[in-house]
Amino acid sequence: MYTHDHNIVTAGVALAEAKRAFIFLHGRGASAEDILSLSDHFELAGTALLAPQANNNSWYPYSFIAPVEQNQPALDSALGIIKSLVTAVVNAGIPQQEIYFVGFSQGACLALEYVTRNAAQYGGIVAFTGGLIGKEINMKHYKGDFKKTPVLITTGDPDPHVPVSRVEVSAGIISKMNANVSLKIYPGRVHTISQKEIDLAKELILS
Repeated sequence: MYTHDHNIVTAGVALAEAKRAFIFLHGRGASAEDILSLSDHFELAGTALLAPQANNNSWYPYSFIAPVEQNQPALDSALGIIKSLVTAVVNAGIPQQEIYFVGFSQGACLALEYVTRNAAQYGGIVAFTGGLIGKEINMKHYKGDFKKTPVLITTGDPDPHVPVSRVEVSAGIISKMNANVSLKIYPGRVHTISQKEIDLAKELILS
């Protein structure tokens, strides 16, 4: 029930013709098409857009700060799908440093978890309201060097699903792994993606 099919929604140009690739990760209860609509706000000519679809519209069953065991095997399945996408992009001739990740909420948590477990030079990472996964952060999972990859993490304060404290700790860990991290906290912002966040992502990461 909680493993995911390899169901990928695509847009933009074909991988074989693309200069870069964006991997979009949707939130709980949403869809690949929902998160792909974000690309309308960005200028992504010559870009392959890839958005995997979670089974039952959820990447893992419980909160991202529940014990990791409770979110298995869904979590490992989701991380495996991202890995297979990254492999497909690289095999198509697009260098890893031209791969970008954009996620919201559950998708933002998943994006951060994947890249921090596989730290390397990417094009950029945008986590709209997310943090590293687990009741306790297990540093044994995280390795590599981001080589100054730009990372934007945003959240509201308070957020009903994502504690600000976890966002801050996650930003610190990723920064220590040699990423250029920008953290922006919006007091009173509801659980959504605001135009200010989109504009900031364009300015810092996606230009």
